[in-house]
Amino acid sequence: MPRLSEVIAALESLWPAERAESWDAVGTVVGDPGQEVKRVLFAVDPVQEIADEAVKLGADLLVTHHPLYLRGTTTVAASTFKGRVVHTLIKNDIALHVAHTNADTADPGVSDALAGALDLRVTGPLVPDAADPEGRRGLGRVCELDHPLTVREFAARAAERLPATAQGIRVAGDPEAVVRTVAVSGGSGDSLFDHVRAAGVDAFLTADLRHHPASEFMADHAHRPLALLDAAHWATEWPWCELAAAQLDQISDRHGWDLRVHVSKTVTDPWTAHAASAPVLPGSASGAPSADSPGAPN
Repeated sequence: MPRLSEVIAALESLWPAERAESWDAVGTVVGDPGQEVKRVLFAVDPVQEIADEAVKLGADLLVTHHPLYLRGTTTVAASTFKGRVVHTLIKNDIALHVAHTNADTADPGVSDALAGALDLRVTGPLVPDAADPEGRRGLGRVCELDHPLTVREFAARAAERLPATAQGIRVAGDPEAVVRTVAVSGGSGDSLFDHVRAAGVDAFLTADLRHHPASEFMADHAHRPLALLDAAHWATEWPWCELAAAQLDQISDRHGWDLRVHVSKTVTDPWTAHAASAPVLPGSASGAPSADSPGAPN
């Protein structure tokens, strides 16, 4: 039976803390290095619902992608929601370890898992890590489809293959344009637009695309159509949990640890419902409310 310190050392070999961004907060948040570890639960978010799931499962270690405390704190009082998570974990002898941007740039990492979920062939990182002589680590991935699809068909594939969320997949661009190459980035990706331009791909799938950056990006590509596909943040990062669990399983087998490794299927995306707008008919001026519609300007 391994100690927490041994399991953490194995996780650090996969996602070294020194490869995290300087602003990030990764590593072990709570846990006694000497405690035994039998069960491990992987999840995206260290929220109360996941902490309660870890308790119910009998987990000794919870590994999440998102940090619990990204900007530091002066209290872990149970009167705060993050403090309640800390209290729940400590009371039940559950350690918490975070792999965030160090898992984003890993080989394989978050975007590799996203590409795998979409059945894409990775050809290289979108933003290579200059410290990697093999050129395999870095942010995002540039990929090829197994066969050309229209933007509409590729969006449907993403909606089918990624975990279901209220948002689904939003698309900017011509739905009938042909897609052969794709850039993907798990999590918020509009800071990578310059790299997407340079990659010369047909589409970019990521999350958290904002109005102005997306609008400007599409206007800048009027001469060369390039589609944007915007998925839910949680959905683009959840496939990493399955990849990471499989990696730990392999380490456990090599060491003879016999760990029980689980992946949470709890949806922690904050959006819970979606009401679709009425479709804009071909030839209509806009989808704006008519003069007699509730909410139309006076």
